[in-house]
Amino acid sequence: MKNIRLYLISDSVGETAQKLIAAVSAQFPTIDLSDIQLFPFIKDEDSLTEILKDALLEKAIVVTTLVNKHLVAYVETFAHRTGLKYVDLMSPLTHLIEASFGVPAVQEPGAIHRLNQAYFSRVAAMEFAVKYDDGKDPRGFLDADLVLLGVSRTSKTPLSLYLANRGYKTANLPLIPEVALPQEIAALDPKKMVGLTTSAEALAAIRRSRMLSLGLKEDTNYTSLERIKTELAYAEDWFQKLAIPMIDVSQRSIEESALWIEEDLKGNRYD
Repeated sequence: MKNIRLYLISDSVGETAQKLIAAVSAQFPTIDLSDIQLFPFIKDEDSLTEILKDALLEKAIVVTTLVNKHLVAYVETFAHRTGLKYVDLMSPLTHLIEASFGVPAVQEPGAIHRLNQAYFSRVAAMEFAVKYDDGKDPRGFLDADLVLLGVSRTSKTPLSLYLANRGYKTANLPLIPEVALPQEIAALDPKKMVGLTTSAEALAAIRRSRMLSLGLKEDTNYTSLERIKTELAYAEDWFQKLAIPMIDVSQRSIEESALWIEEDLKGNRYD
């Protein structure tokens, strides 16, 4: 089955695009459209730039549901300049209605959603994931439904955001051999933690690509295979000490990894 990576960019939770992608996917049974990287609550050019650069590097198709016309124009300009493949789901009909009736769109992200408790819970989970991403404030770990641990570039942030969109308040912590774990980790229930790992070779390739996308040298200690093996061994040693489940993300899409983690949270552990 052919696999296509999709980058879904929204200034709300991204639910509109996910529903449409699911409908489109049903029309292509021989193509896997489940490899979706979700980027919700995008409100500025700096965030957009990093996401679009990564999408270009990974040859992903970008799907946007942005209502801010300035950000829409920014994506369009970037795509025309770089050859990035993208589709804007909101603007065509929005522009047509504006032209037909002379009424400007309110440009209000998430206006489609009814103000119900489930929606507010998901928004709160999204905001939580952004606030406590990358170990920014370990005190938030104590309020999390789930904390993901792993070395750099093991999909901690994409997984946190995906799970947040499913309603889980998710934080994550990068594991670095030279940096001690925050004391809050010791106070956490092991059932609320998951360790992320991958193969050293796959991680080296991802890190080299990341360095190149930033215009930096490809061969550094960060991309060294020996250094990466040391980091992974350090992380897996901590997973064992903490007695937490570990998932290899190297052969799984974000959606597959999230499903594994959700099942684990429910007590249904599997390989």
